[in-house]
Amino acid sequence: MAVILNIEASTEVCSVALSESGEAFFKRESHEDRSHAQVLAPFVEEAIATADSRGMKIEAVALSCGPGSYTSLRIASSTAKGVCYGREIPLIAIPTTKIMAVPVLFRDDLPEDALLCPMIDARRNEVYATIYDRALNTIVETRAEVVTSDSFTDILDKQPVYFFGNGAEKCSTIITHKNAHFLDKHKHPLAKWMMPLAERAWLDEKFEDIAYFEPFYLKNFIATKSKDLLKTP
Repeated sequence: MAVILNIEASTEVCSVALSESGEAFFKRESHEDRSHAQVLAPFVEEAIATADSRGMKIEAVALSCGPGSYTSLRIASSTAKGVCYGREIPLIAIPTTKIMAVPVLFRDDLPEDALLCPMIDARRNEVYATIYDRALNTIVETRAEVVTSDSFTDILDKQPVYFFGNGAEKCSTIITHKNAHFLDKHKHPLAKWMMPLAERAWLDEKFEDIAYFEPFYLKNFIATKSKDLLKTP
């Protein structure tokens, strides 16, 4: 299996991991908010040095592509592209919400029909949310959601949904449906959870056009929403 450099910097936490055959042999994390500009490049340099010292060739860079912080994603995207150009290797983009769902799948208390809803905070009562089944098939595409007591009721009426992420806590007092479950853990995506998704993308040759690739910014939602409000009569 390919050696993949995994970069996750879409939220407050910045992390890097090197993986091969489903195992991470290098991991670094910073949980200090707004530290990405200071720590990401050293993390990546250390990861590359580790691979080089072992005679291992990094064959792709996997990047958490958002939604997420504009500044953080710009830093991560520029870093990932630089490594890809410099080493002439492909870029893999993985949705941030899908990465968030990976550790939840390891829980032993999930019903067979459970759906997973990672939420990323977009301020006030707004979140970015995606709904996946336990095979990580997308049930509801990533969308901006202004959370109300009626949010997701069409799905909650049918089966249990597990909400988590840094946007979920503020929703727990708003969404009170009996099938709504909120998890305290798994607030942030981490590079170490990218490994199975990155390896699958590698096998399927799902690579990005490095020159034209752009992450999914929360900023884009704010701009689009403002335009929509201006159009409202």
